[in-house]
Amino acid sequence: MTKIKPVKINKFKIGDRQPLCLIAGPCVIESPATLFRTAGALKDIAAELDLPFIFKTSYDKANRTSLRSYRGPGLRKGLALLKKLKKKFKVPVCADVHCQSEVKDAARVLDVIQIPALLSRQTDLVVAAARTGKVINIKKGQFMAPADIKNIIAKATATGNQRILVTERGTSFGYHRVINDMRAIPQMRSFGVPVIFDATHSVQNPGGAGTRSSGQRALAPTLARAAVAAGCDGIFLEAHPNPAQARCDGPNMLKLNTLPALLKKLIAIRKIVT
Repeated sequence: MTKIKPVKINKFKIGDRQPLCLIAGPCVIESPATLFRTAGALKDIAAELDLPFIFKTSYDKANRTSLRSYRGPGLRKGLALLKKLKKKFKVPVCADVHCQSEVKDAARVLDVIQIPALLSRQTDLVVAAARTGKVINIKKGQFMAPADIKNIIAKATATGNQRILVTERGTSFGYHRVINDMRAIPQMRSFGVPVIFDATHSVQNPGGAGTRSSGQRALAPTLARAAVAAGCDGIFLEAHPNPAQARCDGPNMLKLNTLPALLKKLIAIRKIVT
């Protein structure tokens, strides 16, 4: 595995020979009850397995398939809930930002600012996020080759911020399909940054249900195992107490109670490859 400089978040580090990191949570904030229930369950799972954990969700999903799709509570209400969540569970929090005007407010609450895949080439957004000094997680666009991420990393590090993660989440292939080339993981790690693998968006079928996306959650564990074997530094999983009733990305999210068994396998694979 390529040796890279780890990125520090709170009391743990991501990268090099550090333990596998878990970034997980529901696609979007649906209600305070579901949000806090999911965060508590994930924190307990990560603690039991001694996994560094970052809670991820979104206060606004600005890239929904349909105008009628649920987007979340919005910036103000969403950030207020995430601030309470951080205080209650003492975990770092990650969420998407979709425009420059959000960055300043988001940086007051978030520990990790995430650049969505579809916005990964938006220079001004990437630079504004990186200038906060926060950890930045850049999701590689579905339209980009692995080598293209090097230019996006350069945009972020030009601000002086070296706390950069990149996430592989598949490449568009034909109609409503995303595929993964695991060669992307060592290639992107060669640029000196930790690489996260997004197992649940990698099994999404964008727009596959007409006015919403569909997905194949049963295949997410297979891809997760392959990615850890390929050398990723962390695993990204969207999870929900009941994905069938989720208001966003239900078909590709994993049920909370399935995570312990999967994560134990990923930890075992990680020990072998490092």
